[in-house]
Amino acid sequence: MSRSPERIAVGVLATALVVGFGEVGAGAAARAEPTVPSTVTAVIEDLVFPVEDIVPETESLDGTETEVKQGEQVTVALTSDVLFALDKSLLTARARQRLQQVAAKIQAESAGGVVRIEGHTDDQGTDAYNNVLSLRRAQAVQRFLQEKLPGVTFQARGFGKSRPKVPNHVNGRPNEENRAKNRRVEIVFTTKQ
Repeated sequence: MSRSPERIAVGVLATALVVGFGEVGAGAAARAEPTVPSTVTAVIEDLVFPVEDIVPETESLDGTETEVKQGEQVTVALTSDVLFALDKSLLTARARQRLQQVAAKIQAESAGGVVRIEGHTDDQGTDAYNNVLSLRRAQAVQRFLQEKLPGVTFQARGFGKSRPKVPNHVNGRPNEENRAKNRRVEIVFTTKQ
């Protein structure tokens, strides 16, 4: 059994809490000032950590599609490797199948309003090239969805490499798996209540 100073301090702290607060029926005065054993030498400080919202993300088994629901907003992200050939903005046959499923989801769950389509790239290439490519890809998805959902208003934007989902480099080295996740088109809509 380890006898590190930290472990001993935790044990002493636990003992101090039990001695000071553990007596059944003790009055408020006894709880206000716990008895601390004389062997305690560590200073106890409040620990303060930032609290972030936990946003659940559902990912397809093959990793090519994710869905995030935050409040009433749903974001469906499809990797560009599924939607397009390398450096192209023409939808593949596989993309049309996936987008047909997304169209059905929008039709069933959308509360109306604008559906945003946002194109993203990885960090390879120039900003100008990536901005144009991401916009063209978002517009290709928009055209397909408009055919399937003629009464819905869409807005397509290209963000290039400015909004990576995950870091393109890990430990100073390019990470191809992360780059693939960053090459994506996101479809964002508001759900019915």
